[in-house]
Amino acid sequence: MGKIRVLSDQVANQIAAGEVVERPASVVKELLENSLDAGATRIRVEIEAGGRKLIRIVDNGHGMGRDDALLAFERHATSKLRSSDDLLSISTLGFRGEALPSIASVARVSLETRAAEDEVGTVMEIAGGNLLRVEDAGLPEGTTIAVRDLFFNTPARRKFLRAEQTELGHVAALVTHYALANPGKHFELHSATQALLIAPAVANAGERLYQIFGRETFESLIPVAAEIDFARAGLPEPPPWKREQNYEAPEPGFVRLSGFVSKPELQKLNRNSIYVFVNGRLIRDKLILHAFNEAYRNIIPPTSFPVVLLFLEMPPQEVDVNVHPAKTEVRFRQGSFVHDFVRDSVRTALMNARPAASFFQALSGGARASESLMVDVSPLPGVDGAVFEPRALMVEESEGAIEPGDVANFELRERLVPASAGRLGFSGPGMAVGYEEAVGATLTELAEESVGSQATLNGLASLKPLGQLRDSFILAVNEEGLWIIDQHVAHERVLFEKILRERQVEAVQRQRLLMPVLVELLPEQIVTFAAIAEELERNGFEAEPFGPRTLAVKATPVGLEGKVLERVLEEVLGVTEKSAQVENEELRRTRIAASIACHAAIKVNMVLEPAKIDWLLRELGKTEHPMSCPHGRPIALRYSLRDIQRAFQRI
Repeated sequence: MGKIRVLSDQVANQIAAGEVVERPASVVKELLENSLDAGATRIRVEIEAGGRKLIRIVDNGHGMGRDDALLAFERHATSKLRSSDDLLSISTLGFRGEALPSIASVARVSLETRAAEDEVGTVMEIAGGNLLRVEDAGLPEGTTIAVRDLFFNTPARRKFLRAEQTELGHVAALVTHYALANPGKHFELHSATQALLIAPAVANAGERLYQIFGRETFESLIPVAAEIDFARAGLPEPPPWKREQNYEAPEPGFVRLSGFVSKPELQKLNRNSIYVFVNGRLIRDKLILHAFNEAYRNIIPPTSFPVVLLFLEMPPQEVDVNVHPAKTEVRFRQGSFVHDFVRDSVRTALMNARPAASFFQALSGGARASESLMVDVSPLPGVDGAVFEPRALMVEESEGAIEPGDVANFELRERLVPASAGRLGFSGPGMAVGYEEAVGATLTELAEESVGSQATLNGLASLKPLGQLRDSFILAVNEEGLWIIDQHVAHERVLFEKILRERQVEAVQRQRLLMPVLVELLPEQIVTFAAIAEELERNGFEAEPFGPRTLAVKATPVGLEGKVLERVLEEVLGVTEKSAQVENEELRRTRIAASIACHAAIKVNMVLEPAKIDWLLRELGKTEHPMSCPHGRPIALRYSLRDIQRAFQRI
């Protein structure tokens, strides 16, 4: 008997579900896209237990007749394709015909639908891929689909789901994405306890941004609009060794870019605020993300990210959406051109909207007119300037050019250590880390100094301050040599350990506000707040929901107020999916404490009195880990006596 067997439809559907239905948010995505393809103008999403217990989507789209409703749950049954040629020009969000049968194979599904031309609607019930009931019923036009007990018959898959709040956060982020992409439609998202999003239809994307993000964020955004004709883009034909076998010259058609990007002063800690749609489809494309990185190069720090809402439109035949089961990745026929077009369009918008003189002032609050800094904003070498004209932006140098936590810059290192000799040493707990020049120390010398550096951890109090460098770094000396101490991260370490000690004995110092501070949150941030509210309270916050998407903060840890308070909340509520998956109670506690300490600490560009410097060095010497801040940055840079002697060629 042969070993190869044809799988049953039920097993095949469950395998397909493994590709299409990763988590509750995957179900919501597929059903939302079906509603949008059906022409719905009002969509309501209801979630219970993070989507495990219930996902219900109600729309007012064109609905289905009885025969279509039955066929919809057959594998590879779709109204959106007729032949293989249609795969080369897909204009709908859904098209595979796998979503409904895959979902129904791993959940209990009920469907209520009626087409406009029908007098009665159809009610269906399916559990684990088996049809249980189908009958006529009086229903309004549109479709209501409810998915209950997701993965009830595949317990191994159910075990891989995250906590309810995490799954709900993914759903909230997804619905927010589609609300942003479809401003002319009404969206609602409800959990079992609250309304996470109510977004009535508005006239355009700008109004939707204002509606969801609020006035402050909206006023920090720049409109982007660009268009170019593929046929006149001057795209060179690839050389033979790079040409694909089925290569064809681009067909006539336009590629358009519209939307908004953030000004340099609005920066985020992760990519969660980057929303990109290609022909109305939500995507996470590495090519487009790289284009944004290049557009903001030398404008914002490489560890920061902009806020982006952009819509890319092009002929359907220019983009292949059939390269990923979840349809979140796409492939462009002219990838390099699309990348450069997005990059240069965003870059041009940033340059046109700048006021050059106040760029760094906005970050630091002050600038010196006597010095200037050249910021390179030209495209990468070898890029054709037909779309974007290369320029250079002259801005006044600011004290804020020194980022909190930065150690000595290259120019300072050159003054301290000639390029031909010497090295800078970074002393850390139990080790000495540094870089060796051509005539650097031997490994034996490094080992000897690493042993000696242990004494420095307990000898910080012996430092004699000499003053400050640019009101940001403390210069001090002791018998070991010259020390440069970052005043911001030094104070951050002191506060961090103090917060953890006080939290352990429930003695965190807090300040009550005269008037509550109202902070607007995104739907996914509301979900995150519910998950960490208890930990925030133990760290000195007193906050509670005030309306569907507003947080009223009545008390805060000492040292946080105004814009600083809002930045801390945004930071602690903006944890990435990757971090959330590995975060336990201890990691969450230290993350929140580190954020509070960072924002409450002494800033760079701040003049310190001698008594304050003495106090800071003493307190730093009392900490358990005085050589690095909670985020891992070095606190102190030591230029030892041996380094000085070597630099002057005394040894």
